Amino acid sequence: MSSVDALIAALCSSGVEYKTLGEVGEFIRGNGLQKSDLVDSGVGAIHYGQIHTHYGTWTRTTKSFVSETLGSKLRKAQPGDLVIATTSEDDQAVAKAVAWLGEAAVAVSGDAYIYRHQLEPKYVSYFFQTDRFQDQKKSFITGTKVRRISGNSLARIFIPVPPLEIQQEIVAILDRFSKLEAELEAELEAELEARHRQYRHYRDTL
Repeated sequence: MSSVDALIAALCSSGVEYKTLGEVGEFIRGNGLQKSDLVDSGVGAIHYGQIHTHYGTWTRTTKSFVSETLGSKLRKAQPGDLVIATTSEDDQAVAKAVAWLGEAAVAVSGDAYIYRHQLEPKYVSYFFQTDRFQDQKKSFITGTKVRRISGNSLARIFIPVPPLEIQQEIVAILDRFSKLEAELEAELEAELEARHRQYRHYRDTL
């Protein structure tokens, strides 16, 4: 029995509860931040395009910044919030998310949503990568050339909500696989692919 199975048996005798993302949090749309507004210092900022190209599951630092003046006018993600890119040219990348774990609030662009919630931040961000999430979001995606999903639609997606202790244990396991994956990438490409398949199996099983 795995550590997660043992915790579920001890803490969730009647099974893990499922709730919609809207029940355990709220979606707040970013505003007013254009790529041309980004500078090298100031208030931390996350542009939706950078979620696709620069960020992974979580981050404590931002690649870009905006001026103090502009930053005071923009909606911001607080530590623990998710920042979600809600547009893409392909369905798989729609609603790609990064958990913001820095110490201060960061500005968020339009075409991105802030998800403010009651759960373990990395747990939610990992959930956004699972097949369960991907399958649920498909029916909510709209658009032709540019594909998008709304905050109202994301709020209708169901997420398993085990006790916090279980969420943290799942995150610890997936973080270990993520770290191992990064180390293997520098050593051996073939071994990396095998570990990546194992990582996906454990992530989706959990």
